[in-house]
Amino acid sequence: MNEFELIETILSGLGEATEGADVIVGPGDDCSAIRIPTGELLVSSIDSLLVDVHFPASAPAQLVGYRALMVALSDLAAMGARPVQVLVSLTLDAADPVWVTALAQGMAAAAGKAGVPIVGGNIARGSLAIHVSVHGCVLQQGMLLRSGAQPGDQIFVTGVLGGAAAALQRGLLSGDEIELDVLNSAYFQPQARLKEGQLLRGVASSAMDVSDGLLQDLTHLVEASEVGARIDSGRIPITEGASLDQALSGGDDYELLFTSHKSLPELAVPVTAIGEVVAQRGLWLDGQPVTGSGYQHF
Repeated sequence: MNEFELIETILSGLGEATEGADVIVGPGDDCSAIRIPTGELLVSSIDSLLVDVHFPASAPAQLVGYRALMVALSDLAAMGARPVQVLVSLTLDAADPVWVTALAQGMAAAAGKAGVPIVGGNIARGSLAIHVSVHGCVLQQGMLLRSGAQPGDQIFVTGVLGGAAAALQRGLLSGDEIELDVLNSAYFQPQARLKEGQLLRGVASSAMDVSDGLLQDLTHLVEASEVGARIDSGRIPITEGASLDQALSGGDDYELLFTSHKSLPELAVPVTAIGEVVAQRGLWLDGQPVTGSGYQHF
């Protein structure tokens, strides 16, 4: 199978996921073209997922594709943006039509859930890796940033934490043996909190997603806001089957971490107040100073 046949196989697997109301030019040309609403900003991010680092080589391709898109889209949720397009670049060590079809189908499922088209990408031969570039639109007023937290704000997190880390520590089963229980689902099927992020515009004073561990990401947030934070371990929402340490430092949760002093809108997922922002720089857990431990790429 040559490069162009492989591309056609991927497009077939994506199906209608390449289409959207704002898409003027989709896959097949030198560039995609989308319509940007008047007065809105374009926000963009890119994530790289490497085999046996960000997903197991033996994992079902459909789950890998779903995870790859949701992980990247979570950055748009953290900005309060509405997703408008996704670009995907693949490097493959072999042209496996069955694997790439399943990968594309998983991506299409995630794109459908998020309401965003996959409008193009690139493919090359090399070590297996998936690079996902996401683009969204948002009004500048109310856009969520890591900076902006103020002393007296409450600190909130959506959903539950630690499930993906618990799945990794337990050991992900290979191939068709993967059972999507609570922990494996947390790892392979994270949910980018896009609707929640949009509802928090004008309400949250700061926000980011929890990707590298709650303590580490909260450290990034308070440093960007030039404040400190005090949190209570007894209030951390932990996935059933996970530990407090996994919830604090495990990462791969992709929930929203945000601060606010306002009444919160009704969200479709649980939201838990875990502490408060303070003027003194630093991070305290149960009254004791802690460092922001979490995942490190290097």
